[in-house]
Amino acid sequence: MTAGHLEVERKFDVDETFALPGLAGLDGVATVDAPVVHELEAVYHDTSDLRLLRARVTLRRRTGGADAGWHLKLPAGPARRELHAPLGRAVKNPPKGFLAPVRGILRGAATGPVATLRTRRVVTHVRDADGRTLAELADDTVTATTPAVGIGEPAEVQVWRELEVELVDGGEELLGTVAELLTGAGARPSESASKAGRVLAARLAAGALPAERGRKDKRPRAGEFVQAALGEQVAALQQADLDLRTQQPDAVHQLRVSARRLRSTLAAFRAVLDREATAPLREELRWLGGQLSNARDDEVALAHLRELVRGQPEELVLGPVAARLQQAQIREARAGLDRALVTLSEPRYLQLLDALHALLAEPPFTGKAGSPVRPVLRKAVGSSVQRLRRHLATAEKASEEQRHEALHAVRKAAKRVRYAAEIGTGELGPAKPLVRAAKRIQADLGELQDTTVTREHCRRFGVVAFAEGESTFTYGRLHALEQARAERAEEAFWAEEPKLRKALDRAAR
Repeated sequence: MTAGHLEVERKFDVDETFALPGLAGLDGVATVDAPVVHELEAVYHDTSDLRLLRARVTLRRRTGGADAGWHLKLPAGPARRELHAPLGRAVKNPPKGFLAPVRGILRGAATGPVATLRTRRVVTHVRDADGRTLAELADDTVTATTPAVGIGEPAEVQVWRELEVELVDGGEELLGTVAELLTGAGARPSESASKAGRVLAARLAAGALPAERGRKDKRPRAGEFVQAALGEQVAALQQADLDLRTQQPDAVHQLRVSARRLRSTLAAFRAVLDREATAPLREELRWLGGQLSNARDDEVALAHLRELVRGQPEELVLGPVAARLQQAQIREARAGLDRALVTLSEPRYLQLLDALHALLAEPPFTGKAGSPVRPVLRKAVGSSVQRLRRHLATAEKASEEQRHEALHAVRKAAKRVRYAAEIGTGELGPAKPLVRAAKRIQADLGELQDTTVTREHCRRFGVVAFAEGESTFTYGRLHALEQARAERAEEAFWAEEPKLRKALDRAAR
């Protein structure tokens, strides 16, 4: 039903009298086509509270031009990913399944028309010597109409002119060259990411949360600061959700990290947010992280084992070891992605998203919310540091049988220190030594934890190989190598431990 491409473009505002400079003669440009005029109409759809636009997503139904149909534009770093479906019979609502990528943003809310844009578009293509289209320049004169929001209110009409330069087969350097040419002629980089965002800017600003408005106050209160930090983290979770639903690389990992950060932040700032209200959210975020953990752990483990096998002498790789690992990685990657997608479709997950957005809209603040932010941040970081110290002391005294679990607890406590320190860096001054120390712990103990998974994979592969009548020698060798890696990682951690304690002592002052 849908086709898509990555949209790399730049937008510029221009006056009615702006004269488009000539594009011929630019580096790599052989010919410039004669301008072609299109009459377009686009009806933009969103929820009543503009959830899509707030997430930098636009949904429209366009008629006229070469790309008539339903368009869904999704954020993809500095660019945007555009999905397209033909017009078909769908007029009032998008085709069935078209909104699947943004289900986590909509969370069950219905969409409907929020603005209608009629555009006179003058399109110019620039081509290379082989006739390939390098870029498309669109000169748009836009008339936008937004329906009345309240009873008795008039519809609003806006008119403006803008330019869009979109890469087709050209490179980023051409985009930069054209941008310089246009700004030199008087064009201004647009402050709006989309036409719909420009039209509905007032409604977007009226309902914006502190994280969306930006931290303008140099001395924010603790509640405002924490609300803005949580808003940024929920936005990161939402982006990871979107990436996972469109099956982008590393999306499962990013969703898991976002859930961990949110859970850590809710724990660290219990003085500002009522813990009875946030405790259920922390448990649900723990559930989400657990649902995603196996997929990520298997992905890392199998990739490492394949790399390890590639580095072994040929005479020590007996049997179809490389092939079995490759097949397992492909199989587990698909299975892990499927499990993650099932999790995202569960009512429990969507209810978690609703609860997070409700928390942002009406935070359950305590009396500390009106306090200056620095003492609250200092206490949050200090509490996480004390927690890490306790786990370090436990690990030092742990028996050999208990040490693995104790060190795993140290690693999780180090993550909480890192997350708290990163949130407070701007307000508390430089926290880099503490963050670096926490990252070092995560790296050393993370490697130790990884070997637990890799060794179990080696054991399972060995059992299968034995049952199939194949040699188990290489799997045993890999297991031994991973055991040695685990010992080195633990040794590296204890060697780093004195430096860590110094960083913790400095943070406590």
